[in-house]
Amino acid sequence: MATASAHKSLTKCTNTFLLFPLSKKQHSIYTLHFHQRPLCHGCYLSMNGCRKGQSRGPVGTIETQTLEPVATTSMALYSLKMTISKMKSEPPYRSSSGIVRLQVPIEEEEVEAIDWLHSQNHLLLPRCFFSGREHNSFDSNGRSLVSVAGVGSAVSFCQPHPFSYWDWISIRRFLSESCPLIRAYGAIRFNAKAKVSSEWLPFGSFYFVIPQVEFNELEGGSMLTTTIAWDNTISWSWEDAINALQETLSKVSASIVRFPKQAPPTLILSSHDIPSKIYWDIAVNRALEMIKKNNSLLTKVVLARSTRVVPTTNIDPLTWLACLTVESENAYQFLLQPPNAPAFIGNTPEQLFHRKWLHITSEALAGTRARGVSMALDRQIELDLLTSPKDDIEFTIVRDTIRRKLEGVCEKVVIKPKKMIRKLPRIQHLFAQLAGRLRSEEDEFKILSSLHPSPAVCGFPTEEAQLLIAKTVFDRGMYAGPVGWFGGGESEFAVGIRSALVEKVSCNFEDFFLLSGEKRGIVEGSNPYLEWDELELKTSQFTKLLKLDLPLRQKVDCK
Repeated sequence: MATASAHKSLTKCTNTFLLFPLSKKQHSIYTLHFHQRPLCHGCYLSMNGCRKGQSRGPVGTIETQTLEPVATTSMALYSLKMTISKMKSEPPYRSSSGIVRLQVPIEEEEVEAIDWLHSQNHLLLPRCFFSGREHNSFDSNGRSLVSVAGVGSAVSFCQPHPFSYWDWISIRRFLSESCPLIRAYGAIRFNAKAKVSSEWLPFGSFYFVIPQVEFNELEGGSMLTTTIAWDNTISWSWEDAINALQETLSKVSASIVRFPKQAPPTLILSSHDIPSKIYWDIAVNRALEMIKKNNSLLTKVVLARSTRVVPTTNIDPLTWLACLTVESENAYQFLLQPPNAPAFIGNTPEQLFHRKWLHITSEALAGTRARGVSMALDRQIELDLLTSPKDDIEFTIVRDTIRRKLEGVCEKVVIKPKKMIRKLPRIQHLFAQLAGRLRSEEDEFKILSSLHPSPAVCGFPTEEAQLLIAKTVFDRGMYAGPVGWFGGGESEFAVGIRSALVEKVSCNFEDFFLLSGEKRGIVEGSNPYLEWDELELKTSQFTKLLKLDLPLRQKVDCK
């Protein structure tokens, strides 16, 4: 209890992570508490599927049960509670490990996944949200899956060490091709070897979760689901799992209200760019000097800027994410929030890879321009991007590197188109799509570890670029890392850019935001001033959608 109370006190008294760093004593308390069973203010228990001593083989039972369709979300919740109660009194499984998904189709009530998740804001539980760029996953009736929202943790996967093959196996043992909608949602750090800052500690080096309760938004319907996972080898029995699920279900709200997808105009108390404009120019010029050296292998490095903002009013992370849906065309939306952690949200256009059985696709995305205010100006800007020598160098490095990495694990790689413009509501990029066929599904881990970090977020060669990035003054955490999900026969990951870390601060009832940068690729011919302007353009999707009053903010220069 002493550890829990110390952690509770630590959580309450932290205004911002920068201003109040953890002491060594507090750090040890926090880490010990986190790597056992995470607690949300002393009330939440879960199973960590990456603990030592677990079996390497698949769990004994993997099953999906579809219950009778109902008309509303409240009826679906009641149906699940009754089924779980019966399963508790008459345990149907004797295996020592397993995972079971119960799903109830909702046929009449129309509810968006983000509205359902917002209605669970009272819960002190881990939560997640993921909406794919293309709706290419389907339920058993052939309806495409639009968005997934989840609360609680049937099983989570989190460790401080770099994501390894055996960690991937730990996740895969709970997945099956026969149950395609049992998925582990999560993210991986940009650089697992870099020093972890305090705000990213609860995420570990990687964090994945199979939610206890999910709301699946489908085209033409929806489903409310629960998942029970247990494994006696890591001291989490069927009884533990079903008791934890009942505790969560007792708190889930059956009343779903559509909340406004906009935030009120907000003043900013303070805003910190890290690095500041002055130190950004220095960093870019230093990178250009290294690139131009005769004996240097470095041809590209991707620098980033973090902006930390404190506004005058509370803004819920889901409200912010909902505001970003206006930018959702050709983009992924996500939210990840482990126990006792800030919320990592994003609206990223960049796919790392998508796997369906053995077929795999990836993308090269580089070069940025604003959209034109007229069709004629937009076309002129497009031509400028297509013919820019600097942007062509950057784009070619990204595309060719991804091609070489895919060729290492695929039978054949096709690039089509080789170079075109991808237009988003506010900006446009150079784009190419690559496709191949894996030799084995076991190569999925090789693809993930090979493609990340790509030259689009790191540079080329990777090791030389990472050495230079490691000298920067802030921890990227999950920013620019893989974010997405693993499934039985399908997996999909985006690149966690255009993202923010959002922390509610309870001491003075204000929110603390960490805008997780935006990145710029530095190659020969880059201009520090133009690169800074493009950072401002990319970050604008957050500030403009929230109508943040930038002229009144107090700028603080930080190295």
